[in-house]
Amino acid sequence: MTELDLGAPVAELALALVDIPSVSGEETVIADAIEHALRGLPHLVVHRHGDAIVARTRLERPERVVIAGHLDTVPIKGNVPGGWSDDGRELVGRGSVDMKAGLAVQLSLAARLVAPTRDVTWVFYDHEEVAETLNGLGRLVREHRELLDGDFAVLCEPTSAAIEGGCNGTLRADVLIPGVAAHSARSWKGVNAIHGAAPLLTALSEHRAETITVDGLDYREGLSAVGVRGGIAGNVVPDECVVTLNYRFAPCWSTAEAQARLESVVGASGLERYSIVYTDLAPGARPGLDAPLAQSFASAVENSGAPAPRAKVGWTDVSRFGALGIPAVNFGPGDPELAHADDERCPVVDIERCHAALEAWLA
Repeated sequence: MTELDLGAPVAELALALVDIPSVSGEETVIADAIEHALRGLPHLVVHRHGDAIVARTRLERPERVVIAGHLDTVPIKGNVPGGWSDDGRELVGRGSVDMKAGLAVQLSLAARLVAPTRDVTWVFYDHEEVAETLNGLGRLVREHRELLDGDFAVLCEPTSAAIEGGCNGTLRADVLIPGVAAHSARSWKGVNAIHGAAPLLTALSEHRAETITVDGLDYREGLSAVGVRGGIAGNVVPDECVVTLNYRFAPCWSTAEAQARLESVVGASGLERYSIVYTDLAPGARPGLDAPLAQSFASAVENSGAPAPRAKVGWTDVSRFGALGIPAVNFGPGDPELAHADDERCPVVDIERCHAALEAWLA
């Protein structure tokens, strides 16, 4: 079994985690190593469910904080094992940003904080980078909700060591545009469904996304065509075209309101006939920064030299905590724009800053 030294400098612990391959669906080895390391800490009660690990203090504090991160990465592209940049200032390798540096912060503090000022639930879960139905945190919500009880949550997604409040919601929808099949040598006998998609594609190219302020943070929306498919052969006029849309919507909208907003754009595009099938739908989460625990956490982060809190424009699992009524923020090392990049790299200073801010807040 791979041994993890939770007492090592946090950046070195992050490198050790990068060196354990854990592509989605292959998290068992890293889960085994984390479980083994945590079970050696007498101040924690450790639970395992599949490849998700939950470790909880039991100090009977009046407040409980949940600090969570996912184990899996996107596929490896020659970037495991990891290493250091030439100047030694960056951790390099798959998962260094998304999100093994964040996991290292969690594990280091789980070992160090024997008597934190608040009870802490440390969550390490599988299958975040793939289909929502496989998500390990979602599985814990459905099957072991009691393990996630808390007053505030921090998700250690990469944020360049700044607080990113809440998250946008996301939906995907297939717009089905009908046509009439015909031999392409006599195309006038049919109705080309791909050509029929032109009004919608034009409307999408001209659409200007809104920026909506929610509880003091600015969330920029996005509505895009992310796929077009149609046609069965090179000599057949296609009788159906499917345009897949992705709408990233501000957390002030419910999922029903987001669907209505998307449908208004499609309806105003000039399409004559169409139908819409929703294939993915996940609500956003409001910032949650008005909660007392969030405010005290924001003060600790500000004292570490981080900028003021900002909006998380992507979707993250803070949405799951929001749905449980638990205010939650994103806070972790690494530039989110480098997540999944082949040259993924995380500044060591980010790792140390996140570690120091969380330790100051909890200790």
